[in-house]
Amino acid sequence: MKLIFHGTRGYIDPATDRHRRHSVCEVRYRGKSVIIDWGDDWLGRFDELRPQAIVVTHTHPDHAGGLQDGAPCPVYATEAAWEDLADFPIEDRRTVKPRQPVEIRGIDFEAFEVQHSIRAPAVGYRIRAGRVTVFYVPDLVYIHERAEALGGCKLYIGDGASVDIEMVRKSEDGQLFGHTPVRTQLTWCQKEGVPEMIVTHCGSQIVEGEGEGVRDKLEAYARQREVKVTVAHDGMERVVR
Repeated sequence: MKLIFHGTRGYIDPATDRHRRHSVCEVRYRGKSVIIDWGDDWLGRFDELRPQAIVVTHTHPDHAGGLQDGAPCPVYATEAAWEDLADFPIEDRRTVKPRQPVEIRGIDFEAFEVQHSIRAPAVGYRIRAGRVTVFYVPDLVYIHERAEALGGCKLYIGDGASVDIEMVRKSEDGQLFGHTPVRTQLTWCQKEGVPEMIVTHCGSQIVEGEGEGVRDKLEAYARQREVKVTVAHDGMERVVR
């Protein structure tokens, strides 16, 4: 399995050469590919990546806004996401259901519900190609079935909105929303036996401070948990075997 991080920036104003485009990850296997998310700064840019299929995690603008004029390929999303995308002129709509794996271009995707947004329900994807399994979730507070989602994964690709700043909030009716820090996600990896985390969907703490000790802080958190950590950047490629 080959992962290509075409974009790694969250829904923030700061941008650098390393983190300029909204988070988009391409999964390649045996000559076929699937792209996860297509945010609004990718609008009109289908010719750049020529996606064969797009899988949506949730409908926030930095993950689905680039689909507002339609798509040249099948788009996979949950029923809740399709309700939000009802006005988008997407012709080939495919529905994924949580905990029901679906084969897309020879790659297996299994959606797991995650807590992130009250208005835009989100999922992460357990992705299997051949003997390799990884988990991808760019925005979350927590994974509802974490052990099942992460068990046996060689790699966890997670939310980089915050390294260690608290960004989880509670609504008036008690629902949590926001972003869990990378520090906590590394602990999940430790508990579930995942050896490495790649950080994407990078927030201001990483984008603006990556050269000012943030990377050292991340690596320290990772060493404490005996988990390897890598911060993805636009254009980064990784082969997982």
